[in-house]
Amino acid sequence: MRILYIANLRMPTEKAYGYQIAKMCEAFTLARHQVELVVPKRKRLVKEDFYTYYDIHKNFVFKILPSPDFYWPGKLDRVAVILKNLISAVSLFFYIWDTNSDVVISRDELPIFLASFIKSKVVFEAHKFSASRKIFYARLKRARIKVITISQSLKNVFVDHGFRESDIMVAHDGVDPVKFDIDISRDDARQRTGLPSDKILLGYVGHLKTMGMDKGLDILFWAVAILQKEITNLGLVIVGGSNADIADYQKLSINIGVGDKVWFVGHQPRYLVPVFLKAFDILVMPFPRNIHYDLYMSPLKLFEYMTSQRPIIASKLKTIAEVLDETCAILVTPDDERALADGISKLIQNPQLAQSVSARAYERVKNFTWQKRAEKIIEFVK
Repeated sequence: MRILYIANLRMPTEKAYGYQIAKMCEAFTLARHQVELVVPKRKRLVKEDFYTYYDIHKNFVFKILPSPDFYWPGKLDRVAVILKNLISAVSLFFYIWDTNSDVVISRDELPIFLASFIKSKVVFEAHKFSASRKIFYARLKRARIKVITISQSLKNVFVDHGFRESDIMVAHDGVDPVKFDIDISRDDARQRTGLPSDKILLGYVGHLKTMGMDKGLDILFWAVAILQKEITNLGLVIVGGSNADIADYQKLSINIGVGDKVWFVGHQPRYLVPVFLKAFDILVMPFPRNIHYDLYMSPLKLFEYMTSQRPIIASKLKTIAEVLDETCAILVTPDDERALADGISKLIQNPQLAQSVSARAYERVKNFTWQKRAEKIIEFVK
């Protein structure tokens, strides 16, 4: 099958969506399909080669289409972004028209909307639902476009808005077990990452904000503040984040009184992330409760955490509960620092429980690989 993947986005990018797209194109190709990923030209913040940056096989075509890239000062920049996206979507549409592909896949509504008029097999991979884009969704419903949602909760939203259940498939995000299931001890991982060997380390990996939304790190800091008196050798390591976000959270950690307990190591090369995960005693996902986190997410860190064979403590949200339950993680009430602190303490005081939940999570994540996700989507499209 000839797959044309359209991304009306800047690629490569430090954002998680770029890695997800790259891994899916790689997985489709490994499933013996011919894949071409096409993006518009944008100013690159990442200077490395596309395949090197994402640490993927060079087994599919990555093509950048000429497209105007301009910036306007102040509030006008938002207008510039909209205009650029419109122009590049049209450019991508003409490329779709001229390309002999069997199926077109995209996460972007406008290219999918346009492609639905000229292609019979079009797949929209939905990562959220936006009421302001009903004109696009109305067309997708009429054209019986196949929709992939990253959670059951998101699928329910589309069904509630008139989409047929038979046109929608749930495919949670995944993980590359070859990259993340590495054989390294905790002590060796700490030596390699420069982390202290005498601390009980909590670990958080990923961006510190999503679309301007906090990811619950303030609650995590307060939980550490609660625990620091009874667990004096407790530490928290934050891997990732922009310089601006790190500066903001450093100030917050100091104000809360845990500045000496929190280490910010910044953005790390992707190949080092599995090593950091192995260096931690407990992995934390303290997402707050809101529509995005409760309905629209399938965090990559979730599956990477599960593969690391380290115990996980996470907010009990609908999207998280679709993958994890109390047998393979500690799930706590969101936005509640006391509940989070109690969950962390429970894992520290009960090593047998920590080993049990991490082992079960490791077994469960075998169903959530990029390869299985790609094969599931292809079978659905067929």
